Amino acid sequence: MFLTMALLRKRIPGKQWIGKYRRPRTVTIAMKQAMIRRLEIEAENEYWLSRPYLTRQEEYNHNRDVRVARWEAFKAMKSSKFLEHRYMSDHLNHLNVSKKWTS
Repeated sequence: MFLTMALLRKRIPGKQWIGKYRRPRTVTIAMKQAMIRRLEIEAENEYWLSRPYLTRQEEYNHNRDVRVARWEAFKAMKSSKFLEHRYMSDHLNHLNVSKKWTS
């Protein structure tokens, strides 16, 4: 059976575009051009990324004041949502209507 499958194999079993024995896709000119375009864009990105705008000394803490101000604003926003402090004596004050156990 395997020998006949190997010798007389004329079709792709199952779905032809998925699986282990799938039909290979033909590479068209448009596919090649798209790949070349993507590679050119990637090469240009690598070129610009290899030349930094700021030096390491200029980049170190260059936006520290903005970052600290943003952090302080975030902390103020978070703390403004807190409820006011509540105490257990206020919460249980309704029990002090009559103090029969103390007299």
